[in-house]
This record gives sequence, structure tokens and C-alpha cells, in this order.
Amino acid sequence: MRLLGVDTGGTFTDLVYFNGQSVQTHKELSTPQAPERAIMQGIASLGIDTRGLHIVHGTTVATNALLEGKGARTVFVTNHGFKDLLLIGRQTREELYNLTPREKPTLFESRLCLESGGRIDPRGDTVSPLPAAEMDALADSIDRLDVEAVAVCLLFSFVDNRFERMLKARLGEGYFVSISSEVLAEYREYERGLATWINSYLGPVMQGYLSRLGEALPDSRLAVMQSDGLTLSTAAAERNAVRLLLSGPAGGLWGSLHTGASVGCTRLLTFDMGGTSTDVSIIDGDFELTRRGNIAGLPVAVPMLDIHTIGAGGGSIAWVDEGGLLQVGPDSAGASPGPACYGQGGGQPTVTDAHVVLGRLPSSCKLAGNLDLDPAASQSVIARLAQRVGLDPQTCAQGIVRIANEQMTQALRVMSVYRGHDPKDFTLVSFGGAGGLHVCDLAESLRIHQALVPAHTGVLSAFGLLAAPSGKEVSQSCIQLLDECDSEELEEVFTQLEHRIASDLKMGSASPYALKRELDLRYQGQSATLRLPWQDPSSVGQAFHGRHRERYGYALDMPVELVNLRLTAANTDTPELPMPRVDRTHPGSAIGKTRLHEFAKEVPVFRRSDIALGQTLSGPVVVIEPQATQYIAPRWTALQQESGSLLLEYTG
Repeated sequence: MRLLGVDTGGTFTDLVYFNGQSVQTHKELSTPQAPERAIMQGIASLGIDTRGLHIVHGTTVATNALLEGKGARTVFVTNHGFKDLLLIGRQTREELYNLTPREKPTLFESRLCLESGGRIDPRGDTVSPLPAAEMDALADSIDRLDVEAVAVCLLFSFVDNRFERMLKARLGEGYFVSISSEVLAEYREYERGLATWINSYLGPVMQGYLSRLGEALPDSRLAVMQSDGLTLSTAAAERNAVRLLLSGPAGGLWGSLHTGASVGCTRLLTFDMGGTSTDVSIIDGDFELTRRGNIAGLPVAVPMLDIHTIGAGGGSIAWVDEGGLLQVGPDSAGASPGPACYGQGGGQPTVTDAHVVLGRLPSSCKLAGNLDLDPAASQSVIARLAQRVGLDPQTCAQGIVRIANEQMTQALRVMSVYRGHDPKDFTLVSFGGAGGLHVCDLAESLRIHQALVPAHTGVLSAFGLLAAPSGKEVSQSCIQLLDECDSEELEEVFTQLEHRIASDLKMGSASPYALKRELDLRYQGQSATLRLPWQDPSSVGQAFHGRHRERYGYALDMPVELVNLRLTAANTDTPELPMPRVDRTHPGSAIGKTRLHEFAKEVPVFRRSDIALGQTLSGPVVVIEPQATQYIAPRWTALQQESGSLLLEYTG
């Protein structure tokens, strides 16, 4: 099977092509207004025959549309008396004691929130009907609002969704319609309604983008990465846009998992530093999933990998605030014009320009494989900034890098220290085009003594996409005391979930999908739940007490409550990831030197492909490759692994 992984970022679009025998990689400057254009340019640069090609795509289109408020004009429909559901939310306030808080802009328009009948109670009994005349009046009201999409969230529709299905049938031909019982069939009407609204808000955007990409690649099989690390066909992805918000970063965790396994490391702290942002996560044997994600200040309750994102990347702009202090980000120079060193007219100093000034990016190297550096442009923009803060250019550049490091260190603490993990017990995995320039500094800040720089580090997210199985998770709220649960009734609910999941995955009798059944449980009266594998009610209750004691340090003598049933289908017939193998035995030599201004001395520059198996490099040293550059700091060594990874050890 020929595979192509494509990861679209804010600055670069990364491509990794596996032809069945060998791997080719490529970076292309992103084209944010039409992301598919950069993909096609990259495919042309690699000379790939797209006939019969299997493409797995990680995209930021959904994320960017939500962050920038550029989704479809969407009507929200709920029951009478609840039309302000999305506007009220959870009534949480960022400034709790401020009596005159700043009014925050919202994506929801009050006049686009409509009310309808069709209300049921928690037992599934009808409280108010939904006559045809009321549906017709609702449809007329929507027609007058000039919208593209409709989101329907009726109370307790996760118990019985007949009224939501009636509205979808009535409105479905003229609009993109999402109903909450299909998007997120769980209790908590605000989170369910918000997920449904986001799905409709982003649906037309994703439909347009994926249809354009499909038209450009008519003979290829295209799949899209979801936020939970599983892939969907484009047809299914268009209907599940809310599940694509972390589509891009998810591939990097698959790449990190396989890279760590190749050197026997299963406890990993990962950081993916690209041109626009940095994504950090933790892998303790397996991925962590969360249903408390937050994108653009909105809680997103669909399952997603537990990834923390900050606005710090190679293209983050350095600036001076009103108090005269140096700041970095979150604004980015992006792909156009990009950092000044790209030579495309960028006039703002960035983190990448700071590395050029410091000598960590040798003037002879090419960014992303084909971009010539313009060191003079970096010197010019950093010098102008340095003059404003009263520093020499080298000290100013050091300050920029230190600020960016502190931002990323804090993000890594959020994923480790704040959750009770000691960073010293983990291996720091660095990837992304800019990650290798910061890995030693970040590890020292967290007192981590071991780090890993994977092969294909600059395009690891695209590489990891090749390992991701297709699949999907669905859920159903079924709130009752565990002791009162009927196993046969739960089996019936799981069977219904199988039918729901089968339509998106086209599962048949000879399906290669493995099904995993799980339960969300809690002590009665609690809010937070723990997820456990499905067993009979008595056995899973005992397992819950043990899990609660393991997680929180105690167990309670209280009734256990079942909250949600979850079913995950994952394809077991996934191609094995084509991990690189290093067989070079003759130690490579430096190809030149670069002057590190922070140490006022020249250090060797190695080409990564020249480093032999078992060869050790002692810092300070710079290692270059087509898509990334690694800076090995003093008191660090880098050992070449058979898998092509560099294993870094702190010797200080």
C-alpha cells in the first residue's frame, strides 16, 4: 500500500510519502486561504502518482475557522424557554471579583437562537408535542434568517431523539443540519448543545474544503484525522466537523508513541514546536483522552487527545510592551511573509530570527529543505528591536529565546507537575520544525535528564498519521445506580451504539474493526467520572473503587452510579509504520562550523544522515537535516539509535 501523510500547519504543510519500501519527506509553505493548494504543490514536488494513493490528512481548517470566527451562519434550535442556553453557558467568569468585567465577544447571535416544541422528560415521556404546523412555522423563520446551517438540541434527546429526527427530516434538504443525539448523546444540555452548534458552524466549511481537496485528488482514498487520534473517511468527517478540532496535533502523538517504543521509552512528555504554535502532551504507556477540551474559550465535550496548545512557535513575533519589556507571541509571522530570515519581506523579529543571530541556525542551512536563509535580514530586525530595549543584538536574541523557552516550560508543567507527575520520570520528545532548537533548554528547566529527537522530527506529525487506525467513538448517557443496572438492557444499548458507529465506518460482517466497550462511573452525587472497561455490574463496581483509590488516594462507601456507555471501534488492519533503520557504521565527520555568539566560539555542524549507528556527539554541536535543525547544548550528548532517533543525555 502506498501511503501519504499530510499535516497542514499555520506555517508549513508537511508531507511524508511511503511507497511500500522507502520514505520521502517534504515541507511546503502553507497557503492558509486555500490549504489544498499547498498540498497539491507538495505532491507535485515529490512526484507522486495519486492513482490508488491512500492519504491521511491532519488539518487545521476546523480549528482556524472556530478561532477566527469564520464558520457558517448557524441557527440554534432548542425547546421553549431555553433559547439563551448557549449565551448563558455555565455562568463562569474569568474575573470573579470584578464588578464591571469586560464584555467578551461571542459567536452566538440571540436572534439566531429559536425555540420549538417536541419536549420530553427524563423518562422519555412527551411533555409537549411537535405538530407539523409548528415545524412549518419554524422552517419559515429559519428561511428568513439567511443561514447555512442549523443545530438542534432538544432537552433529554439522548433518552429519545424522535423529535430531533423529525426536525432534521423537515429541515435537512436546505441546510447543513446537526442534531445533538447524533453529535453527543450525553446529558448536560449546555455541553451537548455547544458541540452540536460547533458541528453545524464548521460543517459547511469542512464540506467545502474536503470537497475541493477530493476534486483535486479524484483517484485517491482520503481519510481525515480526528481529535481522538482515529481517522475517518472524508464523507464521515464532513458530518463530524466538531471531532476535527485537534486533527493536526494528533498525528504527532502517534509518531512519538512509536518512536519511544523503538528505544524502550513508554513514559513520554511531548512537545511539538512548529512555526505558529507549540502543542504539549503526556503519554504514560498510552494516550490520555479528555472530554474537557477548550478551544477558543469554548468547552468541547467530544473525546479528544489531551493536548495543551500555546501561541509560541518559530514564527512567534518578539515585541516591546507599553512598559518597555520584551515579549514573545502569541502573534505569528505565519507562512507569508514569515520570519525575516525567510527572505520574503518579513519585517518583524521572530524566534527563528533570534536563532539565526545566535548562530544556532547556520547560515549555510536551508529551512524546510529549500528555503535559503537571509541572515542579514534577521540581524536587521533583531538589531532594531534590541535598540528599543537598550540591548545589543545577541543579548536581545538570547532574551527572545529564553522567553519562548519559559512559555513552553510552563506548558509542559501544566501537563506534568500540575497533574502530579514528576517530569524527571519522563523522556522529553521533541519534534516539529523548531523543536530541536529548544529541547535541551526545556529539559534542563524541568530537570529532565533524557530527551529524544525522532527521525523525521520536522515532519513527525505527518509521519505519525501513517500509523493512525481508522475508527470512531460513540457514547450514550444512561444514568442509573450500578446495582440496579440490567446487563441485558446495557447489552441492547451497546448494540444500538454499534449500529450508529457502523454507518460512518462502513463496518460489515467481515469488518477488521475491534470494538471496545467502556463505562463512565462515579460515586452518587459526584460530577466527575472515571472510565472503566465493560464488565458485569458487580465486577465493574469493585474495579471502580480500586481505580478511584488509585487516582485520588481514597475510596468511599457510597453507591456507584453509571453515567455513560462508550463504544470505540478501531481498525486492526493498519499498515505497520515504516520506521527508519540506521545501518551506517563509519562515524560521520562535521561538514563545517557555526559561531555560537552566546559562547563566543565556533562549534561543529553535522549532517544528521552522516551520523553512524552508535556514534555519540557531545555538545555544543549543531545537527542539520532537510526539515529541522537540532542544537545540542553543552553538558549534553546525543547517541544515534538504530531507529534513526537521537537519544540525548544530560551529563552535567
